[in-house]
Amino acid sequence: MDTTYTQEQLDRRNRSKWTLVQAILAPLQFLTFLISLGLIIRYLMTGDGYTLATLSVLVKIGMLWLITFTGMIWEKEVYGQWFMAPQFFWEDALNAVALFMHNLYFVALLLGVDHAGLMTLMLVAYISYLVNFAQFFVKGLQARKARLARTDVQAA
Repeated sequence: MDTTYTQEQLDRRNRSKWTLVQAILAPLQFLTFLISLGLIIRYLMTGDGYTLATLSVLVKIGMLWLITFTGMIWEKEVYGQWFMAPQFFWEDALNAVALFMHNLYFVALLLGVDHAGLMTLMLVAYISYLVNFAQFFVKGLQARKARLARTDVQAA
């Protein structure tokens, strides 16, 4: 049984324009991650493409902030709470960790960390993103399974 939503919350989720926004941004962010990961690995292996890898890191950080802000709006509409709603507590907690890890890039940059160090830091930050992505992916699969089970019961 899906305990993520009460019927009222499910109705609000289904009516919210932010549900569609999140559904669009999530795969875009994942694509951004894959491209950036490839560019970072290329730079670390060959020493080429630092500027492009840096640009991809900045786009990835921007995407993470964008999906976080729009997700907070969505969470407020569905659960009445901007962040850390009980139903998404762990996903939000690890999202905060991923945000922190990604933004360490700017601290490291200000501290004068060399290019390879910056890109290695981003690989670590990307691991935090992957863990958080996996949480949301699994939660989405569970919600879909619960919706399909409810549909089957209603059809019977």
